[in-house]
Amino acid sequence: MGNLIEDPALRDRLHVFVDRTSAGQQLAAHLSGYRGQEIHLFAIPAGGVPVAAEIGRALSIPVDLIIVRKIQLPWTTEAGFGALDPAGQAIFNQDLLRRMPLSPGDIEAQVKKTATAMRQREERLRGGKPYARLDGKAALVVDDGLASGYTMRAALQFLKAQGAGRLIVAVPTGSQRTVWDLLPLVDELYCLNVRGGFSFAVADAYENWYDLTEEEVLALMQPADPR
Repeated sequence: MGNLIEDPALRDRLHVFVDRTSAGQQLAAHLSGYRGQEIHLFAIPAGGVPVAAEIGRALSIPVDLIIVRKIQLPWTTEAGFGALDPAGQAIFNQDLLRRMPLSPGDIEAQVKKTATAMRQREERLRGGKPYARLDGKAALVVDDGLASGYTMRAALQFLKAQGAGRLIVAVPTGSQRTVWDLLPLVDELYCLNVRGGFSFAVADAYENWYDLTEEEVLALMQPADPR
């Protein structure tokens, strides 16, 4: 079971971060002990990139992108029944699938659709660059929040297969249920704003929330001008 690091003053509160940049700065303060350590920092795009950019700046380590994607239900882009990792391996929400009228053909079609979209995004955002073998190095994975947690699960599955040693997750906000489900999979989970309740939306933790474009992601990934 991993160790949960949260901010008790933020428990179950809404609109506690101005934006993703501010949230990243607050997370970075909690992660300061990793400064100078051998660690690989990954951001899940798009929303995780501005959060990770602040952490990378504070810890003086570069940010890499890990491309994972929700497998969407056929009738909506807002909900999914699992996620794909960069190797094309799927993780399914079996509880949800048992309640959904999806045939094996429907599931296969959605997985193929997701894989195609992921290959395109890999090319646009990573330029087809292969993922490094981690060979026991710690991996820190950042996103802007944990809702169902399946994209994060896919990222962790892939990084473990790439030889990661310690697995650390850092997110500004997360569903209490998802946080507890993920703890057995990681060594440490930093989630400042843990929220319970029947419904959960990542956006509710932020005063200013919007969907980032791929152009904004690429701009954030540019190295800082040394001047």
